[in-house]
Amino acid sequence: MSNIAPGELWLTKLDHGRLFKLNGGHPPEPLTDVLDSAELIDSAQVRPDVVTLYSQVLVTQDDGEQRQLTLCYPDDAEPSAGFISVLSPVGLALLGRRVGAQASWTMPSGKQRRLTIDAVLFQPESSGDYTT
Repeated sequence: MSNIAPGELWLTKLDHGRLFKLNGGHPPEPLTDVLDSAELIDSAQVRPDVVTLYSQVLVTQDDGEQRQLTLCYPDDAEPSAGFISVLSPVGLALLGRRVGAQASWTMPSGKQRRLTIDAVLFQPESSGDYTT
């Protein structure tokens, strides 16, 4: 059962379809929660402050450190360079959220982490790219 409130997440129909196809149409359970809970919108209609795939975001972590992250597909992930897989706990926490939102997740150690989305520095859809 999802703990995502209605109106809390927005996904483009393109991102939703591509994410659903991961793992042969059997996305991992945490991603399924997001896919089932998100409000779907056309790529051309997504607000510029929503984190979509390949968005670059500025976040403040719960320790006060500010970082720039890019949300990407698993094959493109390189955490040390700030490329965060959409299937990682932090990636799932960011996907579909808006600037100002607090995203939280549980580390493998069981520790709770939280960050605040300060800005969307780049979003493919805002630049007119509706197919990436």
